[in-house]
Amino acid sequence: MWYIYIIKMKIQHIWEVSTVNKYGFLGFLSLLGLIGIFTDARSFLSFFAFAVDFSYFAVKPDEMFLEQMRKAAARAFFASMGVMGAVTLFQVFRTSPGQAMVDGVLWGWAASVACFALTGAYYSFKEGRGLERA
Repeated sequence: MWYIYIIKMKIQHIWEVSTVNKYGFLGFLSLLGLIGIFTDARSFLSFFAFAVDFSYFAVKPDEMFLEQMRKAAARAFFASMGVMGAVTLFQVFRTSPGQAMVDGVLWGWAASVACFALTGAYYSFKEGRGLERA
């Protein structure tokens, strides 16, 4: 029985080592930027900013990296909720409730993307700087 457990643990370890960093798949959102090239909707060009997320494929997802991504995602979520609520509340008195909700979701999503990117860059810079000091 013990032998089977050891084999299972070795297989699990091999699987964990060979997995790709799933955060790299966020880079495929940059393909939406092609809509801005082939149509008149130039606002889609901003999706090309997600191309930098392809660099996560080169990062080994260790415990520190995963904790940094969790912190960045949590901050981005709360930024999204705060901005969405504030914009919706502000816009509901200026426009229709439907348009206020659309504006709130738009600005909330933009805030979450910006917060996630800036927080991730901060942690990356902080980690790189820590390696320089060692």
